[in-house]
Amino acid sequence: MAGPLSHLRILDLTRVLAGPWCTQMLADLGADVIKVERPVAGDDTRHWGPPWTKDGQGDNTEDSAYFTSTNRNKRSIAVDLSTKEGQALVRTLAAKSDILVENYKVGDLKRYGLSYEDLREVNPRLIYCSVTGYGQTGPYASRPGYDFVFQGEGGLMSITGEADDKPGGGPMKTSIAVADVLTGLNAAIGILSAIESRHETGRGQHIDIALLDTIVHFGSNQIVSYFTSGKIPRRWGNAHPNLTPYQIFKTADGHLIVACGNDAQYQAICSILGRDDLARDPRFQIMSGRNENRAALVQQLEKTFSEHTTEEWLKRLENCDVPTGAINTYDKVFQHPQVVHRQMRVDMPHVAGGMVSTVRNPIRLSGTQIEYRYAPPQRGQHTDEILGEILDLAASDLEALRKKGTIE
Repeated sequence: MAGPLSHLRILDLTRVLAGPWCTQMLADLGADVIKVERPVAGDDTRHWGPPWTKDGQGDNTEDSAYFTSTNRNKRSIAVDLSTKEGQALVRTLAAKSDILVENYKVGDLKRYGLSYEDLREVNPRLIYCSVTGYGQTGPYASRPGYDFVFQGEGGLMSITGEADDKPGGGPMKTSIAVADVLTGLNAAIGILSAIESRHETGRGQHIDIALLDTIVHFGSNQIVSYFTSGKIPRRWGNAHPNLTPYQIFKTADGHLIVACGNDAQYQAICSILGRDDLARDPRFQIMSGRNENRAALVQQLEKTFSEHTTEEWLKRLENCDVPTGAINTYDKVFQHPQVVHRQMRVDMPHVAGGMVSTVRNPIRLSGTQIEYRYAPPQRGQHTDEILGEILDLAASDLEALRKKGTIE
């Protein structure tokens, strides 16, 4: 069966990560996503390499692995929005689309006659999603920003990293651009909600998604603790402020993750470790006591875990109902039996020849399965196909626009 969103057309005026992550999620679910790019330059992230994807001869293409990670299942059209003809093309495409997603600076598309107010006049059913750093309103609305900035401003870096009193302590960003990725997911949720609303009202609407809003919301678990106690959350490194033991322990040859979320799990792990003395110790029998006496307990557990290798501990702990795991590099991730079983690597043939590898969408649907239809496109790969198919432009029309530099 076709994907659950295969009846929808999305005009994608986004670049970098947050917007393209949103539209890739929707494309994976079957939507026809038309990625509108600048001629010559295209999406900024096409140039964010190395590494670069390879063609059929094993040579570098012009596209980075970064771009490839977030533009699967899309068709690309290269249009110069600074020209009147380019603006007219996109306006006509918007009139024939269900959704438009953009991440331009606030007000930029209005200069091109492509704002929500402009386009709802030609398509009242259009769902128009704007993804920006600070949102459409407020004193910072016009400011630019990247994920790194929002991890700092939104508080995430104040609780990420090793504790200040330990070696290497201090604020740390996450290695993944989490503000971007989460914003993309929030945008997808907003779009799906607006589609459902349109079923009832027949009208589209404007969706305002901001990276700063997203990363602040992401911190709710810690923020509500602050609201409740008045105490500002701090960095704990790999430990947990409310659970003990819930951290990394050094083993004889590496590290092991141990995550005890309740008293029964603590008792179970003490039994397998041969540390019944720690299970009976009144200081550690309930979670609040373990939190209050964290240092003493961790010192004892560190001594025990150092006596055997990570693999030995994983085998011993396999059936004790306590979440444990190794810390895998990505080569080991894709050797993990469960990751292999779930087929999380997807290899796709590329128009330049050869294959590109991407990561499988985590959504599993029993009736309308996700299909991997298109490898990430080359810039403007589908310009003629889309303009001919949707706008009925003849080959002569396309050639004239290409000579003017309006399309590529």
